[in-house]
Amino acid sequence: MAENLDYGKLKEAVAQSAAFRCRRQLQPAGGEGDKVFPPTFAGAVYAVEQRRLPGRESSVTCVLLDSVQSQANRMELALQEAIEAGRLRLPLIEVDFSDHDPTGDVAMDEKADRLIDAVGKVSSLQVPHRLADAILRDSELKGVPFRQSDVGKPLNTVSPGKAAPLFELCPTALLFGMWDSTGPKGGLGPKFERAVVSEITGVGAEVGDLLRGVRRDPLEVRAAVKVLKAPDGSWRVAGPNAKGAVSPSEINHSSVPYPKRRDEKTAANNYAGVTIEYAEQITTLSLICLRRLRFPLGGTANGETDQVARAVLAALGLCSATLAFESGVGLRSRGLLWPNGPMIWELLDRPGLPPQTFALDGAQAVALLNEAIDAAKNADLPWRDAPVVLKPSAELLKLVRLSQLQATKEGAEEGA
Repeated sequence: MAENLDYGKLKEAVAQSAAFRCRRQLQPAGGEGDKVFPPTFAGAVYAVEQRRLPGRESSVTCVLLDSVQSQANRMELALQEAIEAGRLRLPLIEVDFSDHDPTGDVAMDEKADRLIDAVGKVSSLQVPHRLADAILRDSELKGVPFRQSDVGKPLNTVSPGKAAPLFELCPTALLFGMWDSTGPKGGLGPKFERAVVSEITGVGAEVGDLLRGVRRDPLEVRAAVKVLKAPDGSWRVAGPNAKGAVSPSEINHSSVPYPKRRDEKTAANNYAGVTIEYAEQITTLSLICLRRLRFPLGGTANGETDQVARAVLAALGLCSATLAFESGVGLRSRGLLWPNGPMIWELLDRPGLPPQTFALDGAQAVALLNEAIDAAKNADLPWRDAPVVLKPSAELLKLVRLSQLQATKEGAEEGA
């Protein structure tokens, strides 16, 4: 019988236990046997491998459905959505692209200026490298480069033993990991280990056959009948010896088959989708990793303060995973997975003892996190409820502006 996880039990676990874990099986939303589409990697292939699994005499073919990095992004997105919905208040750094000066030394047109407005705000939960991201580095606080400002300067001296400044500005970096490789120390910048790890794997995978899929053209337009494209987007049927003639598929006519096989070795992994026995999601939150972090205040270490800060991070990890995954997982088109049961967390407490089990839904996880945050504030740990808002530097705006102009140009050329 799963217990409810309260703050007292969480703090005790953070002090002495190894980890929380959640393992559960999922099926495609269409039901058992429905096809799912994994992500593709370099060479347009799926990540397929043989794995040893409990209860099986031999290895089984598995396919990666969602990577550790992708799962972390989904958890951060869930936190961002909870903040926007008013359910949580977490420290954030935001870069606001919406209030910018469209004038400058870059030739602009009205269309591109509207495009840059579409960027809006980008937060430390959305950038690729969290607080060490170049978008934040190349933005300014009241005209001062972020890492040289009073708010950003303490980040230049953080470490696992001095993590309070990171806790104040971006606690998710302590949870999901960060390497400050673009800071003043370059490659010697501090690294923070990833404490929460999640992955979804398809078990018993069978890859589909590429050669059986096609979108039928009701007009039965044939590839052998060539056409000529004009710069304005119009076209005409090409003569027998016309130069520059292309297939009708270039103007979106004719049937569309799946990609052709390049060779037998990679053919089974190209865009065909897979069927699986089931998907398995494994999420772990390392409490050992969190205990490596120290949070001295005013240069003075305090064990109780450390415990309170670690409890916030543990609650943040449980909350992010619960909010992101409790109602199923929408990975991508034809990648919607439905869990066979609720999320049940196991606490790995003592070797040789059976894990304790805890039930936690989204509302409970948010309440647990808010209680942990209140305890941290009472312990005088730094915690910002309001975001720190930066403005992009002139050069960053110029880079984005020119990139958007180039994108509109490439789009026009492709449509010509």
